Amino acid sequence: MLEARLEKLEKEMTEPNFWDNQSRVKEVTRERTNIKEHLNELDQLKELQEEASVLLELSDEESEVSLDEIRSALKNFEKLLSEIRLKNMLKDPYDKNNAILTLHAGAGGTESQDWVEMLLRMYVRWVEHRGFDYETLDYLAGDEAGIKAVTILVKGMYAFGYLKAEAGVHRLVRVSPFDSSGRRHTSFASVDVVPEIEDDIEVEIKDDDIKLDTFRASGAGGQHVNTTDSAVRITHMPTGMIAQCQNERSQHKNREVAMKILKAKLVALEEEKQREEQESQRGDKKEIAWGSQIRSYVFHPYTLVKDHRTNMEIGNGEKVLDGDLDSLIQEYLRQKMTG
Repeated sequence: MLEARLEKLEKEMTEPNFWDNQSRVKEVTRERTNIKEHLNELDQLKELQEEASVLLELSDEESEVSLDEIRSALKNFEKLLSEIRLKNMLKDPYDKNNAILTLHAGAGGTESQDWVEMLLRMYVRWVEHRGFDYETLDYLAGDEAGIKAVTILVKGMYAFGYLKAEAGVHRLVRVSPFDSSGRRHTSFASVDVVPEIEDDIEVEIKDDDIKLDTFRASGAGGQHVNTTDSAVRITHMPTGMIAQCQNERSQHKNREVAMKILKAKLVALEEEKQREEQESQRGDKKEIAWGSQIRSYVFHPYTLVKDHRTNMEIGNGEKVLDGDLDSLIQEYLRQKMTG
C-alpha cells in the first residue's frame, strides 16, 4: 500500500505543471519523504528480525553464538519496533513538525532559575540522543545563576509529536547548593511546547492587536550583548500571549522570529480550543494541560522521577536529567492514545 502511494506521488512529480503550484509541491515532497522514511524503517525492522532468527537457529546448532549476541539483536529489534509503534500514534496535524520549546522559572529565585538550566540541559541531551538539532531563539539569564526563561527551536521529524508530552509544570525536590544551611527546597519550572508552523499556513494577526517592545539583548550573567535595542517582544492583546526573540543581531530578524513564535502559539491555542470542544461533546474529562504539575524529580531524601499523569516511576534520576526521556514520553503518549 505504501509502495503504491509512493509510486503515485513520484509519478505526479514528473508531470509538466507540477512545480507551478508550490503549495502542492511542499505537500507532495513532505509526504514522499515521510513514506520513504517509513519504508526504510520497515526494511531495517525486517533485517533485525532476520538477524535475531539466524542467531537463534545457530544457537540450537551448538555454535559459538553467545546469549549476549541474541539479547543484543532482540533488544535492537524491540527498540525499533517500539519507535515505529510510537510514530504510528502521532497522528495530529502538526506532530511531524519542528517544536518550539519554552522554559520559565517559577517562584523561588535562584533555585528555580537553576532548575530551568538543568531542564534545558536535559532537553538538549535528549535532542542530541535522537540526532535532532536545536537553535536558541531567546535567552534570559538568571540574576545570580541559572536561567529565568529560554526558548529553543527543536528541529527533527516528529519533534513536536514527542515534546508535546513535556508541556506542563516540572517539580524539583533537592538539597539546594545555594542554601548554606543545607535545607531541602522545592522548585518549579513550566514547559511550553508549540509546533513550528509552515510559512504558507495563514494566521490572521492584525496590526492593532499587537504591541511591539524593543530592548537590549542580554547574555549569560545579564550583560548586554548588543548596544542597540535589537531584542523584540510582541504581545498579542486579545489573548495576552507574549513572544520574544533576542538571538539574532538585527531587530528586523528578531521581530520575524518573534512573529513566527506568536503564530505558532495562536495555532496551538486554536487546536486546543477545538480539542476541548470535541471532548466536551463526548463528555470526556479534560486533562488540565497548562499549569498542571506533570512530573516530579526528587533527589532528597531519596531519588525518584515520577510522572503524575501515567504514574510511571524511574529510580535513576540522573539518567533522566541526562536526556533519557523516551520511556516517559512513550508511556504518556501510549496511555493518551489508548485512554
